[in-house]
Amino acid sequence: MAEQAGGAGKIRLDKWLWHARFLKTRSLAAKFIGGGAVRLNGVPVAKPAVLVGPGDVLTFALGERVRVARIVAPGIRRGPAPEAQALYDDLSPPPPPKDLSRPEPVPGGRPDKHARRRFAAPKPDALD
Repeated sequence: MAEQAGGAGKIRLDKWLWHARFLKTRSLAAKFIGGGAVRLNGVPVAKPAVLVGPGDVLTFALGERVRVARIVAPGIRRGPAPEAQALYDDLSPPPPPKDLSRPEPVPGGRPDKHARRRFAAPKPDALD
């Protein structure tokens, strides 16, 4: 393909999101875009076949964060994470501070059978 040989051409949006490792599979990227969750240069995008290239800005919500990425290169393959991070400049706002009012889960999870029996066992009396 001509756009991949030079590295400065255009590439499908779903393929770029997959190359940049924002989503695990290309089909998930296509569904994500089809749901109207992505904006390209401020305009909502509904089709995964939209071509993007260097200089384009993508805005989308992924998890609890809003991601803003300026495309630097289209990418040739889905390589390792450092190669994927070189495909874009991250313009995202910093993550919100951690909410300290929410309770933290207790490590260890649910008690097992033996722990439940220890909890249910009668407590020894001080006079015994």
